Amino acid sequence: MEKPWLSHYPSDVPKEINPDEYPSLIEMFENAVRNYADQPAFENMGSVMTYRKLEERSRAFAAYLQNDLKLNKGERVAIMMPNLLQYPVALFGILRAGLIAVNVNPLYTPRELEHQLNDSGATTIVIVSNFANTLEQIVDNTPIKNVVLTSLGQMLPRAKGTIVDFVVKYVKGMVPKYHLPGAISFRKALYKGRRLQYVKPFMSGEDIAFLQYTGGTTGVAKGAILTHRNMIANVMQSKGVYGAVLKDGRETVVTALPLYHVFALTVNCLLFIEFGGKNLLITNPRDIPGFIKELQNTKFTTLTGVNTLFNALVNNEDFHELNFSNLKLTIGGGMAVQRAVAEKWQKVTGVALAEGYGLTECSPLVSVNPYNLTEYNGSIGMPVCSTDVRIVDDENKPLPMDQIGELQVKGPQVMQGYWQRAEATRSTIDEDGWLSTGDIVKIDEKGYITIVDRKKDMILVSGFNVYPNEIEDVVALHGKVLEVAAIGEPHEVSGEAVKIFVVKRDPSVTAHEITEHCRKYLTGYKVPKIIEFRDELPKTNVGKILRRELRDADEAKRKAANEKNSEGAVA
Repeated sequence: MEKPWLSHYPSDVPKEINPDEYPSLIEMFENAVRNYADQPAFENMGSVMTYRKLEERSRAFAAYLQNDLKLNKGERVAIMMPNLLQYPVALFGILRAGLIAVNVNPLYTPRELEHQLNDSGATTIVIVSNFANTLEQIVDNTPIKNVVLTSLGQMLPRAKGTIVDFVVKYVKGMVPKYHLPGAISFRKALYKGRRLQYVKPFMSGEDIAFLQYTGGTTGVAKGAILTHRNMIANVMQSKGVYGAVLKDGRETVVTALPLYHVFALTVNCLLFIEFGGKNLLITNPRDIPGFIKELQNTKFTTLTGVNTLFNALVNNEDFHELNFSNLKLTIGGGMAVQRAVAEKWQKVTGVALAEGYGLTECSPLVSVNPYNLTEYNGSIGMPVCSTDVRIVDDENKPLPMDQIGELQVKGPQVMQGYWQRAEATRSTIDEDGWLSTGDIVKIDEKGYITIVDRKKDMILVSGFNVYPNEIEDVVALHGKVLEVAAIGEPHEVSGEAVKIFVVKRDPSVTAHEITEHCRKYLTGYKVPKIIEFRDELPKTNVGKILRRELRDADEAKRKAANEKNSEGAVA
């Protein structure tokens, strides 16, 4: 198979990696602990946890799970919390006990939580008290037998933790009342575990490490089966493409994206464990002033995020005053990075914003821009080491590289399938191991991939394909626009018309101004015909704009208007 990208890798990037570098994530973790025992592993709210402390606490939690809760290898344990010191302790405790981690979005509704717990068959959950009320509403309808409960301040120094918990519960009212009889505190679980014997299980690369749920914003959430080998492969692939710029034991990565999201899980948590780096955990990245205060006290070298986070940061004047002299790598993913945001980021920080691409089903990294990128290029980079890609048409037939079609991926990071969903697995991964991404792309002669758009988000105007990303990118270039999302709205003449939802940066901007701006950059049928201004756009907790939610709301509004008109006609 043609792989033009291989000859365009930087000379110090390997073409292949060894996905069997470690037998399991347990050995990878143990290796990091041996090499970096007294160096900081995680920091949160000013409190630092070394690799040695992480090892002791995760071993205690593993012993508690094995002995007190009597969980057997392969049982599923859910984690439902934001970025806290408790997260890596729980995560590595679960993995070291030979169990399967099931990451849960803390902002899930009771219905969404019930689905994921039932679908995964999790019998134990580690949860922060802020979300205990959600669990209480559905716990009796799930397989959950054990609830391990923590609070935001529970792993901070006692005095500080007490203050944090008091403010969160009684001043900010962020802990709704709950009743979970039989729940044990995370602190007590660790206390018990320290007095119990930990037995390291025999694990192979084919054992499941994570059930990582995906598709919740587009349909029923499905659990991607990610093995220890899948995750190690992706860590090694990440190390291959970034290893030349990251130094062992000397890096600090800003982790504002939640660790329960596969991007931060692999690229922040696991990759920087391998490098002996420190994760600066940001519990609430939506509090931009608070976030920036954390950055003022840290010599950070790497920062990962999504477009909306970068946009919020560069539009805050205090961010401009930070010291960026140590920053050498900025990685964007999760959604398309807009050129206007990337260019402003580089102007403010002096570092190019390297966009990458991945999906939960690929652990997640598929392609990245090289570490020596000098400026934003609009692509999602080249395939990472040991990864094959191809383009196919609607009939799943391979196309030449210079054609536009659906991206398919093959490599050691590709999931084993969807948990208990054989049909969904067969429709996503073919017999030869090619995974269909659902993303429409083009690949240039050097192997750089550019996303044209999601297959399902495509807008059809008079038979012409219009891609929302292109529209959004152009509108975002307007200096008075803060955020934008594009969808297709039914149109009696053209089939669909382009509609955009705009959040203003400058209150004076008008729809006419935006339309005239778009006419300069877009052909006639691509120019938005409908413009709706909003105070904010719906987003996932990771910051990805939910076009589906905008489409659903738009459809409901049209339906209501039609019903009203029909009633008027009858009257």
